[in-house]
Amino acid sequence: MTRTEYRWLLPSAMADPELPDDRVRTRRTVRDWAVDITAFLIAAGIGLLALGTIEADDTTADVVVFVDSIVGALACCALWLRRRWPVALAVALTVLSVVEPVAAGALLVALFSLAVHRPFKPVAVVGALALALVPVQPLLRPDPETSFLASVVFGVLLILLVISWGMAVRSRRQLVVSLRERARRAEAEAELRAEQAQRLAREAIAREMHDVLAHRLTLLSVHAGALEFRPDAPAAEVGRAAGVIRDSAHEALQDLREIIGVLRGPGDTDEAHRPQPTLATLDALVAESRLAGMKVAVDNRVTAAGDAPAATGRTVYRIAQEALTNARKHAPGTEVSLTVTGGPGEGLTVEVENPAPTEPFERVPGSGQGLIGLTERATLAGGELEHGPTKNGGFSVRARLPWPAA
Repeated sequence: MTRTEYRWLLPSAMADPELPDDRVRTRRTVRDWAVDITAFLIAAGIGLLALGTIEADDTTADVVVFVDSIVGALACCALWLRRRWPVALAVALTVLSVVEPVAAGALLVALFSLAVHRPFKPVAVVGALALALVPVQPLLRPDPETSFLASVVFGVLLILLVISWGMAVRSRRQLVVSLRERARRAEAEAELRAEQAQRLAREAIAREMHDVLAHRLTLLSVHAGALEFRPDAPAAEVGRAAGVIRDSAHEALQDLREIIGVLRGPGDTDEAHRPQPTLATLDALVAESRLAGMKVAVDNRVTAAGDAPAATGRTVYRIAQEALTNARKHAPGTEVSLTVTGGPGEGLTVEVENPAPTEPFERVPGSGQGLIGLTERATLAGGELEHGPTKNGGFSVRARLPWPAA
C-alpha cells in the first residue's frame, strides 16, 4: 500500500510528502474530518451537560439560560477554526469560559489542538492563563451541587490532562516525521553509494581494458617495426605481419569503443554520431562570434584545411572557441585577432590575442579553468600551449600542434 492509498488515514500535517510546517495550511483528510466532527460532538455534549445543570437551578433566569445556549453553540462552532488559528481560539475560549460554563468543552478541545499544532512556548503561556482563571469561574458562576475546591481541582486536572495528551500526540508526530526524513535521507545515500560503486566498477573495467588495449597496440607496433626494418622479407611473411597488424588494429579499435562505452555509462545520452568540429568549420565559429557582437580579425594561412587530421583540427577549433569566449568575457568591445598558420609536415599554429579591455566588466568567478583544460588538450594532441598577458596589457593564447607530412 503506497502513501497515496492510505493518505486519508493520516493527519493533514503528516499526509503531505513535503512534511509541511505547523503553520502551513493543508487540506483536511478524511481522518481530520472524522476527528473534527468527534471533537465538535464531545464539546457539544459537555456543553449540554453544563446547560442542564444551569437549567436545574431554579434561581437562574430563563434569559440567562437562553444566552448560555447561544454562546455554547457559537463556542462549539468556533472549533472548526482550531486548525487555522489555534492560539487565538484557545485564548478567546479561555476568557469566555470564565463567565460561560457551557464553553468548557470547547475550551478543552481548543487546548488539546493548541498543544498538538504549536510548540511548547505558546502552549505554556495559554495553559498558564487557563490554569490561572480556573478559580474565577466557580466564583462567578458557582455550581450548587459542587464545592468550590472540587470545582477548582477538577478544572485544573482536566486542563493539565488535555494539554499533556496534546503534547504527547505532537511528540509522536514529530518522531514519525523525523524517522520518515531519516529514511528518505538513507535512501538517497544508498542511491549515491550505488552510483559510486557503479562508477568505480566502470573505472576498474576501463583500466583493465586499457591494459589489453596497450598490449594490442604494442603488438601492432612490433609487427609494424619488423616490416619497416625488413622491407626485403618474403611476401608470405609480409602478408602474415600485415594481417596481424590489421587484426590487432581492429581489435584495438573495438577495445577502445568498449572503454568509451564503459566510461560513458548508461545515464549518458550523447548521440554517438554527433558531428564534431574540424579546422574547416573555424570560419563558422568566427561568423558566430561576429553575430554575437565581437570584432574578430582573422588571418588564416592554411590552404588545405580539409586535409588536416581530424583530431588536430578539432583541437584547434576548441582552442579558438575557448580563447574567443575568454576575450568576449574579459575584453568586451575590443578587436580580437585570430591567426592560424601551418601545413603538412610543419604543424599547425593557432594564436588568439586581444588588447587591454576598454570597458569596465565584472570578473567571472573561477576564471582560468578553461585555459588549464586547453593546455591538457594540446598536450594530449602532441603539442603545447602558452598563454599570458601581453606588453600592452592584453592577453594572448598560442598553441602549436603537430601535422604529419602526407
